[in-house]
Amino acid sequence: MQKLFDEVNSLDKRCYEKFLLSEDLLMEHAASNMALYISEKYSSFESILIVCGSGNNGADGIALARLLHTKFDVKLYLATTPKSSMAQLQLQRAKTLDIKIVNELFNADIIVDCLFGTGLNKPLDEKSINLLNTLNSYNSFKIACDIPSGINSLGQIQNVAFEADVTITMGALKTSLFSDMAKDYVGEIIVANLGVQREIYEIESNKFLLEKSDMKLPFRNKKNAHKGSFGHLNVVAGCKKGAGIIAANAAFGFGTGLVSVVCHENLDLPYHIMQTHFISENCTAIAIGMGLGKYETDEIRKILNKKVPKIIDADLFYDKLICEVLEQEIVLTPHPKEFVSLLKLCEIAEINVEELQNNRFLYVEKFCKKYPNVVLLLKGANVIISSNEKLYVNSFGSAVLSKGGSGDVLSGLVGSLLAQGYKPLDATITASLAHTIASRNYSKNNYSLIPSDLIEEIRQL
Repeated sequence: MQKLFDEVNSLDKRCYEKFLLSEDLLMEHAASNMALYISEKYSSFESILIVCGSGNNGADGIALARLLHTKFDVKLYLATTPKSSMAQLQLQRAKTLDIKIVNELFNADIIVDCLFGTGLNKPLDEKSINLLNTLNSYNSFKIACDIPSGINSLGQIQNVAFEADVTITMGALKTSLFSDMAKDYVGEIIVANLGVQREIYEIESNKFLLEKSDMKLPFRNKKNAHKGSFGHLNVVAGCKKGAGIIAANAAFGFGTGLVSVVCHENLDLPYHIMQTHFISENCTAIAIGMGLGKYETDEIRKILNKKVPKIIDADLFYDKLICEVLEQEIVLTPHPKEFVSLLKLCEIAEINVEELQNNRFLYVEKFCKKYPNVVLLLKGANVIISSNEKLYVNSFGSAVLSKGGSGDVLSGLVGSLLAQGYKPLDATITASLAHTIASRNYSKNNYSLIPSDLIEEIRQL
């Protein structure tokens, strides 16, 4: 996993003070990284339009023009007069080489966005909005310097943002690159070295970006084993019984030795899934909430108080009953609307979904600070997993998963690993990665995924 940071100005300052690197030197490395990327991707003579703002993000762009000059057809567009001392210095350097400055935008082969970077701290004016809309209308290959312009330090977009194919971010990864709103704008994300290796540039962080290598699948290494060696998951089925059946199938395909669906009505289940009318005495984990609908509160309370690991989803996030179990070591997997309800029930915040989506990291941190034993997975374009003040982002999600039943598969995966003895956080991380990576492996039309397809892809990881 890679570290994430809410801001990197303090890391830059540390480079100046501890490693004696100047602002100028860091900027040269930033520009060099962008120049190297372009030079490796393109041969030469392509037209490049570098669009620069008045601050240090613009200065990076002017330095880039100097490094690419003569090898490419480089032109600078200065959206505003350079104001920072570094932007003014870089412009003086560029002028000594007679780098061409243009007054109009055009559809170049490559467009580099160096307007605002992470320094955007106010709404865009009409000129900036029109500029970004024009850039987005071109069919150029688009590169953003540090972060696409129009995205602020919280990952919010108020009007428009630059639609990058690649974002070359400076020094370290920023949390703002991984908001749900940013996902359609950042493209591929590359971290640029600023003069020292990342492990030196970076400091401790409580936020992390998950990688494929963080997925620890439940391979069976023991030879002397039986079905009981791999746990017994109970999946509580409610009014919408299909949700529980989907979760049960996903759990069985993810390594659980035994899976039972708990339901008072007789169900038509696959032959490998058992049914019980009550929680099994030997169950090692419980999955509950998916399609639960109306239920008998005392019975559900009894299930929730059983001392085994639990994954809770869906309908229970609308019932005050959930607040009775938040001191337990449990996994919660709400989508945004459910999490808004949960925040209200827990008296943390009364907000709507839009307010949540504007500050997903903030409200996840608030919840997990109040309930440190809980592992929370907030669903979204970028999944956030948090427990005990540490936060992890899974960015592998895609629109393929935007189908009914996908969340039930996830509940089954988490429940499966809990039943097999994984710790709640480890179970949640691996299940989430398996869920999203499997969806990316799906090769048919991206609108056509059904739960059984996803389960099959997971079985082939």
